[in-house]
Amino acid sequence: MPRTPKPGTPVRGSTTGRPIMAALDLLGRRWALRVIWELHQGTAGFRELQRRCEQMSSSVLTTRLAELTEAHLVELTDDGYRLTPLGTELVAALLPLESWSATWAATHR
Repeated sequence: MPRTPKPGTPVRGSTTGRPIMAALDLLGRRWALRVIWELHQGTAGFRELQRRCEQMSSSVLTTRLAELTEAHLVELTDDGYRLTPLGTELVAALLPLESWSATWAATHR
């Protein structure tokens, strides 16, 4: 399994592991942002999260949850998986991008 990107260690696109490059490497992994976005909607157990993510394979979901947990963006509680305060802060940082994407989509109508 590939290592979870961490600031200060080499990642895709950066031999120095600059924090922004480590974050982009992590968030650019298949399904990573979708998992974060779904957990932004609320806590979910594994099967519920898999259903919300259009039946992504259990192995990919397991890997992404492990990576996002190791990155301190997601945590497992008695109720299921949920965003940590850092994960919630990430979503807040992404919301302007969601707004921009709506504008961008309008240019393609």
